[in-house]
Amino acid sequence: MLHLSKGDFVWVDSGAGVPIGAEVKVTDTGQLQLIDDDGKEHKINKKTEGTIRPMHPTSVKGVDDMIRLGDLNEAGLLRNLLVRHIEGIIYTYTGSILVAVNPYQLLPLYTTDYVHMYTDRRLGELPPHVFAIADSCFFNMRRNQKNQCCVISGESGAGKTESTKLMLQYLAAVSGQHSWIEQQILEANPILEAFGNAKTVRNDNSSRFGKYIDINFTKGGAIEGARVEQYLLEKSRVCRQAPEERNYHIFYYMLMGMPADQKKILSLGSAAEYNYLTMGNCTSCEGRDDVKEYAHFRSALKILMFTENDSWEICKLLAAILHMGNVDFKATIVNNMEGCDILSSSHFNMVSQLLEVDPKALEKSLTQRSFMTARESVTKHLTSAQAVDGRDAFVKAIYGRLFIWVVGKVNAAIYKAPEDSEEVQQSIGLLDIFGFENFTKNSFEQLCINFANEQLQQFFVRHVFKLEQDEYTRENIVWEHIDYKDNQSTLDVLANKPLNILALVDEESNFPKF
Repeated sequence: MLHLSKGDFVWVDSGAGVPIGAEVKVTDTGQLQLIDDDGKEHKINKKTEGTIRPMHPTSVKGVDDMIRLGDLNEAGLLRNLLVRHIEGIIYTYTGSILVAVNPYQLLPLYTTDYVHMYTDRRLGELPPHVFAIADSCFFNMRRNQKNQCCVISGESGAGKTESTKLMLQYLAAVSGQHSWIEQQILEANPILEAFGNAKTVRNDNSSRFGKYIDINFTKGGAIEGARVEQYLLEKSRVCRQAPEERNYHIFYYMLMGMPADQKKILSLGSAAEYNYLTMGNCTSCEGRDDVKEYAHFRSALKILMFTENDSWEICKLLAAILHMGNVDFKATIVNNMEGCDILSSSHFNMVSQLLEVDPKALEKSLTQRSFMTARESVTKHLTSAQAVDGRDAFVKAIYGRLFIWVVGKVNAAIYKAPEDSEEVQQSIGLLDIFGFENFTKNSFEQLCINFANEQLQQFFVRHVFKLEQDEYTRENIVWEHIDYKDNQSTLDVLANKPLNILALVDEESNFPKF
């Protein structure tokens, strides 16, 4: 029987499958009771005594490195993060892995003083910090002459994009050059975020694409260039959004920040006027100043060597997409078969003008479909529903190509090929993977996003649990086996379905196979 005293900490059943921490306290009547970490009271009786377990001392106040926890299980890990978060400590190690809990506020942890503090220090020598991981990457690359890679993963809203920017900030500072190329690399972020990030129900600045940045260094440790790879842009967001979500930031930036004379040329109004921006019934985002962000975006374009003509062509394509979303169709009968016509509107005229195409040719492309039979080309009239699907597919293709072009322009500005073809560049890669989300209705793109995240989680599980415990077994070390959730069988089933997800991901978006 467990003997309890005032001030003891124990684990108690939470009813949610994972035990919760609780402190033993004394009531006004002198009886012992438990107050858990959520503030709920638990009576101590014969029924509950069997479910109460003593808490290891390391779990009471928390530890910097969770490998040192005596309660090395899910409950112990979660409570350690909770205890530290309550104390305002957002970073915790698990060996060489940094766990960050998003505080959803700006903290004074990323100043020049912190850069100097974490420069050339051993991992674990100072309290956990994202700069410590960046420093480890940089100096391991320098000392060992080996390229480094840092994977930044987690659920949507976990702070991955911010962590990536902080890593870049540290690497730019520690390289010591403060050159134009470093500024360009940092300013690539607002451009990529404008086209690839959006407000979701869980995150005001959610990355809806995967991003891998390969930063190249000289032998002396100075940044000399970088290259961005983009994966699996969520193109479906351009045409529809879930409730309380927005389209990509760039549309709202443009409508709020563009000068009135330019908006007039493009025949643009407010966000509320466009179907593609109102699907989620959310056109504003608290905490984001679209006018200010547009100014920053325009400034970043100049730094990344986009010309004024480039910027104007981008605006024309974005405006064409918005007008296209307001193009409607009416059902008709053509040769005794169901077809459709485009409803006359200023939006359709503006689309053809902005895309610089013949209106009749565009109308035919949107309302008819041509395909080849064994002997001839056949034209088939589309129904209204089919025409809407075709319109949306056309728009997604435009936005997808525009995004790829923008990334290409960024790379043209920040990437510098080695002058000597035999010279081996040192590099640090940062993978900012899109966040895992689970919607009421998940799109195919979200399935691929979640599948990629599960693969990364499996990589984490393999290195933290599987390989470590295999090594313990080989070395005959006595330890208590740690149970963990292994989703490998589910991943194997998905990968071997007739609809081969791996092949589709690789083919559609150049996502690397795992």
